Amino acid sequence: MFRSFVVFASTAVLCVAADTPGVKVIEEIAAKVNGDIITRGELEKKKADAEAEAKRQGLSGARLSDAMREYSGNILKEEIDQLLLVQKAKDLNINVDNEIAKRLTDIQVQNKKPNPDEFQAWIREQTGMTFEDFKDRMKREALTQRVIGQEVMRSIVIPEPEMQKYYEEHKKDYVREEQLFLSQILISTEGKNEQQVAAAEKKANDLVAKAKKGDKFSDLARDNSDDIETAKSGGYVGFPMKRGMMEKSVEEAAFTGKKNDIIGPIKRPQGFLILKVEEHYNAGQASFEEVKNEIQDVLSRPKVDAKAREFLSKLREEAFLQIKDGYVDSGAVPGKDTRWQDMAQLKPQTTTKEEVAARRKKHILWVIPAGTAKDTKVKGAKPAPPPGDSGKTDDAAKPADAKPADKPTEPAKTGGTDK
Repeated sequence: MFRSFVVFASTAVLCVAADTPGVKVIEEIAAKVNGDIITRGELEKKKADAEAEAKRQGLSGARLSDAMREYSGNILKEEIDQLLLVQKAKDLNINVDNEIAKRLTDIQVQNKKPNPDEFQAWIREQTGMTFEDFKDRMKREALTQRVIGQEVMRSIVIPEPEMQKYYEEHKKDYVREEQLFLSQILISTEGKNEQQVAAAEKKANDLVAKAKKGDKFSDLARDNSDDIETAKSGGYVGFPMKRGMMEKSVEEAAFTGKKNDIIGPIKRPQGFLILKVEEHYNAGQASFEEVKNEIQDVLSRPKVDAKAREFLSKLREEAFLQIKDGYVDSGAVPGKDTRWQDMAQLKPQTTTKEEVAARRKKHILWVIPAGTAKDTKVKGAKPAPPPGDSGKTDDAAKPADAKPADKPTEPAKTGGTDK
């Protein structure tokens, strides 16, 4: 049914597979990190993005060259670091999908782009990336931050007197607008008849009563809210709400609340809305207690770098890591062998052209139908079964001292485990 195939391969495989009928080679693997890969195209894209950003910041001439030389020397290290942290986040069951959805909503609201298509086009215009690439980058950055926070920053303790001293010296940095942090429950009435709407209102009133009696709001939201995204996070909206960001009637009700107040139910076109005020910061000078965690982050940062490097070195020591010749990991751990194991040089055990071609297809290609690849990576491609003993060569055609053909370098994969 399909007339052509796409395969990702290392340079060695490129040379062998170049004359294989129906095969189009489009990418080179620079490094393998556990079950994932980093490609040359990804590194080149990162470098081009960095250079464009440096130019936007006004760098040119020698300053631009120096900055790009330093960046290029560390580009593979940064990619390996991020990939190891994203993998660690998966091991720790860290999920930031709701956080990213709320951050994107915040950007959309603040920039007055209510139409989704218009907002995505605006993202492309502002960043030079597709919306999906922009979202993926945000997700990766959020995952790495969460892992560093959980595995590194929690071991760093800043004495309170030191934080208090910093606060007194930087008070002007902690003057803020009035803002709320909210959690919500939505009981939907969309598509419901009069009797069902009445039942929805009763349910909303019952939930308000339970919340005011002390039932955990996050549990009530998770089990009852019809807003699927916030329900996943116990109703937490996830970003500060400022005046002008909400519909007027909701805003008036919300901004009258104090911390831990339960507000509602508020009748909305889509249903009954219940709010919990998690924090209500008044405009003006923030108190030390309000910004204590922010200050701890600021003072921890210089200490985090060294601790994070130790943590990343440990992840490298435990990882299956191979670096292609010509690429340098400036964060390499001394003593760890990350040399590229090139298994792509085929040693045909057959003498006919047809048998050689058949063996190449068996050993080299993990393929997907053309048109299912996105950008330069295959998502969800499943490898063909590894060659078994069924493809034996005629003993008469095999030299007496022949050795089994080396297995080829694995094609590029975006997930899973190396087979």
